[in-house]
Amino acid sequence: MKRIDLHTHSLLSDGELVPSELARRAEKLGHAAIAITDHVDLSNIESVVPQIAKVAAELNRHMDIRVIAGAELTHVPVRTMAKMAKLARKLGAELVVAHGETLVEPVHVGTNDASLAADIDILAHPGLMTLEQAEHAREAGIYLELSARKGHCLTNGWVARMAIEAKAGLLLNTDAHSPNELLTFEAAIDVARGAGVDKKVAEKVLVENPRELLKRL
Repeated sequence: MKRIDLHTHSLLSDGELVPSELARRAEKLGHAAIAITDHVDLSNIESVVPQIAKVAAELNRHMDIRVIAGAELTHVPVRTMAKMAKLARKLGAELVVAHGETLVEPVHVGTNDASLAADIDILAHPGLMTLEQAEHAREAGIYLELSARKGHCLTNGWVARMAIEAKAGLLLNTDAHSPNELLTFEAAIDVARGAGVDKKVAEKVLVENPRELLKRL
């Protein structure tokens, strides 16, 4: 099976690699697709998103892996989330990720709710989200993220439980900032299993769900 990772970072925000090397390393690991979703807020969105869109278009002409231009709306004020998501789309982001209420960062309370009301595709590491929020995600067609990243992964089990109970879509992404944080398919299955889901659900999280999301882009 080939991996699809829809949450990664390049040096256009706080990652270590230029987008081309990030894509190439993922391609070498056997990935089918990778989204470059650098951190943005009002200070850098107008420069970062068009750059990602430009390089993604170029790489897609020359590589076997699909490179998706994205953005992660990070620590933006709750009241501006919808406006920022709309702006990211306008600037060329095919995929919009919202930085959810992880336990390990001082994310504004209310960010999960504001994100679920905005035009986003993925609510990343949503922390101790509620069942009502998971149900809202299902209704809005927004995927909830299990994270392989240290710290953000602390609530994976809870997120999986809420998503399964609400019948919301789940994805597993690395949130990779360095090359050693990219995962093979087998390693990603182990992370999903570690969140408490069985192998059948883990395979759906890694295979069916990301492919369904890609069809929308």
